[in-house]
Amino acid sequence: MMNDETDKKKRAITPLSFLGSLFAGAFGVQSEANRERDFQHGKFSHFIIGGIIFAVIFVVVVIVIVQVVLKTAGS
Repeated sequence: MMNDETDKKKRAITPLSFLGSLFAGAFGVQSEANRERDFQHGKFSHFIIGGIIFAVIFVVVVIVIVQVVLKTAGS
């Protein structure tokens, strides 16, 4: 019984590993072991919400960078 609990703790998704999986998945470089961990121990809703938040932040950052470059180029 103790072995099962330590195995679950080893494989559980921490906030840092969640962010790592989110970024790796977004850029298409997720390892097979991490992908399996995410599917077995992660919640689908967390990854959907995280993906949407990541996409919105990414788009806003790109828009801000383009605006800064356009203002700099126009001056």
